[in-house]
Amino acid sequence: MRRAVTGKKGFLSALVALLGLILVLDLLWATTSSSSRWALWITPDAPILLSNSTVPNQATPNKDLIAGRVLSATFSDLPAPELKWEKMASAPVHSHVDIYNFTSNSWGGRFDMPKDMAHSHLGMVTDGRYIYIVTGQYGPQCRGPTSHTFVLDTETKRWRSMPPLPVPRYAPATQLWRGRLHVMGGSKENRHTPALEHWSIAVKDGVVLENEWRSEIPIPRGGPHWFFHLLWILLKHIDPLCMRRSPHFCTNVCCNVFYRACVVYNDNLYVIGGQEGDFMAKAGSPIFKCSRRNEVVYGDVYMLEDDTKWKVLPSMPKPDSHIEFAWAIVNSFVFIVGGTTEKHPVTKKMILDGEIFQFNFDTQKWFVVGKLPYRVKTTLVGLWDGMLYFTSGQRDKGRDDPAPRKVIGEMWRTKLHSVELNGSYFLSFFLNKG
Repeated sequence: MRRAVTGKKGFLSALVALLGLILVLDLLWATTSSSSRWALWITPDAPILLSNSTVPNQATPNKDLIAGRVLSATFSDLPAPELKWEKMASAPVHSHVDIYNFTSNSWGGRFDMPKDMAHSHLGMVTDGRYIYIVTGQYGPQCRGPTSHTFVLDTETKRWRSMPPLPVPRYAPATQLWRGRLHVMGGSKENRHTPALEHWSIAVKDGVVLENEWRSEIPIPRGGPHWFFHLLWILLKHIDPLCMRRSPHFCTNVCCNVFYRACVVYNDNLYVIGGQEGDFMAKAGSPIFKCSRRNEVVYGDVYMLEDDTKWKVLPSMPKPDSHIEFAWAIVNSFVFIVGGTTEKHPVTKKMILDGEIFQFNFDTQKWFVVGKLPYRVKTTLVGLWDGMLYFTSGQRDKGRDDPAPRKVIGEMWRTKLHSVELNGSYFLSFFLNKG
């Protein structure tokens, strides 16, 4: 009987001691976590990068609080060098084409667009003179897509129709590669469901050489692209070293697979970042009012090998979307400017990016090389005379709030060293806002 009592007392003493130890550790943890900053940096392949700051004193509970800690609204910002930015003349916003001249640093010249051309979520690519425009959304809000396609001669300012896509798509990845116009993925007619189809058609100097689109290898991930009612494209921006090898393969062209960057370098096709899921028209809405759905943002990078398979490359420093035209190639590097990353895990708000990412095609490594004046998504990037330009897009609400605020037409530039490139002007498509 004494042994039983002694055993029970020993067990209770051990239990009390264990609970006391847990209490002490919990108090120590609470003290350190509430009085100091902490950061957790994980591998580039991980879906999110976390940081935290001091817990504020609050009289009422906050939905951002998780187990006594606060997940900062700016947790996804990455350390990056501060750059000296110069503000340039803002872009006009109209329902026609406007041209920016890098030499004179001014906007001038404009012309109309076809009336039955899509107004947003376009697939688009240029060879330096001709711009190919494929499918997209016709009308404001979250209206349906059109399958109409066009080609623009930027020297004569004339438009021509092309064969329509087999089915309409929102924001397909669009690329000129090996003498063919490639159209990949995008989202299906409901605007949200990712599409994986990949078609191509032979083109040369703005002329379509075939009557029908040909089926090609599907893309690794599908999805839509454009959010804004203004669309930009950079003309005559060609890597001079690559141009000497093959002008048809190396033109700096744009494409989008679910808000994804798509580039050609050294006769290889790359797709970078992007997302799955997008806004849909609200059921029964007479104006097709947009209703948000779940979106998943990726930092994946793929390269198409020998027209037969996609090779997986190192992922971006963090997931990034809305970067269709937010990139530029300099020698063996591609620069990615801004974008959106994964939504806040607690508030579910969209989070914009304010960093400049750089990818080395030769070493296949990523770097964070600078900060923007503010976070911005769906901006247009250009390089001219050693300067990196970006213009338009949707910016954040402020330094401490990375959520999107308003669409802007501002243009900024900063000096890049050891930059070698050719270029002359932006050509921009300003479309109706709904």
